[in-house]
Amino acid sequence: MLRSGEIHADHVWKRFKSDRQRMLLRDQVDRLAARMKGESDTRYRMVLRDINFRAEPGEAVGLVGANGSGKSTLLKILTRVMYPYAGSVAVAGRVGALIEVRAGISPDLTGRENIFVYGSLLGLPRREVARRFDEIVEFAEIPEAIDRQVKFYSSGMQMRLGFAVAAFLEPDVLLVDEVLAVGDASFQQKCLQRMREVLASGTTLVFVSHDLAAVEATCSRGIWLDQGVVQTDGPVSDVLASYRLAVEEQAELNGPTNGGLLNLLKAEVRGPNNRVPGTGKTMTATLVIETPIATPANIVIGVSQGTATPIFVVRRDQQLAAGETEINCDMDHLPLPRGNYCLWVGAFDKKRDLLSWHPARRFEVSGPAAQQVPKAIVRLAPLHIDSKWRVHKR
Repeated sequence: MLRSGEIHADHVWKRFKSDRQRMLLRDQVDRLAARMKGESDTRYRMVLRDINFRAEPGEAVGLVGANGSGKSTLLKILTRVMYPYAGSVAVAGRVGALIEVRAGISPDLTGRENIFVYGSLLGLPRREVARRFDEIVEFAEIPEAIDRQVKFYSSGMQMRLGFAVAAFLEPDVLLVDEVLAVGDASFQQKCLQRMREVLASGTTLVFVSHDLAAVEATCSRGIWLDQGVVQTDGPVSDVLASYRLAVEEQAELNGPTNGGLLNLLKAEVRGPNNRVPGTGKTMTATLVIETPIATPANIVIGVSQGTATPIFVVRRDQQLAAGETEINCDMDHLPLPRGNYCLWVGAFDKKRDLLSWHPARRFEVSGPAAQQVPKAIVRLAPLHIDSKWRVHKR
């Protein structure tokens, strides 16, 4: 017997029929020939492969992975919108889900009517929904539109209503997909704060997002899906570190091959005395650039953790002579905590990219770990800031 809020997914497989194939005679002949040779049936494609995980009541699980990795499909199976091809899924208690902007919301009903209908679907008495009604409307920021049909709402208004209803009717399990990206920055923060509150009340959360900072701020456990397979399942910081490393490696594979007009021959990162860079110490980035002709260039160096969006950048306008040029950039008081990072390099002029923005070198930083922060506080950059505190009794 499962406890309310508990999730069990055992050996879950899911397949979809492939896109409709052409009906040309030659294509039919090729498919018939393949079938006679005993080759595998290509009419189906697997999107989830032997997924196993269990979530305890009150646990916050973040699902991460590239587009098409099966995250949203798994969420839909948990809500019974879809069913697995093989395996079993058990979810105990009331489930509140926000998988698409209009998930669970009828466009022909008003906002008021949708709130009561959604509550009925969760099995709540009308009296209980009415008790929460004012809070839902206030949170969704739609008091003037509550009696308007939802089909006349903007995408942001629909998302706010859907999230408010799903989160405020006290579900045992809350499933949230990437739709939070529709909201503005202030509402996203309200959603994260609300998720923190429902977690504190014992609700189980499964959160799908490409916003890794939000996942890390909200969840204690992470699951990385890659092409329908669980690559890593564990503490969210460890899972995100593995995922970011894979993203960097893929970016390196997709990086420039000829470098445009400029060619980056070497990129190195080192700390004092050629050691590993350390928090609060000097880090030196060394580039060796080759150019066939003399040219002015805007050299840009950035440091990231898993994405092309850098934590910080430094730049310099430099006249490059023909041939090879060595450029050394010293960065004092490196503000990065312990971890793995990537050096990104690019060179530009007013009209074109002389050297495309790309990851050039992975490196490690030694020192103190990033400070832990309370849930729902999204830290965009893992910076280390030295601080001195003074406390006086008054």
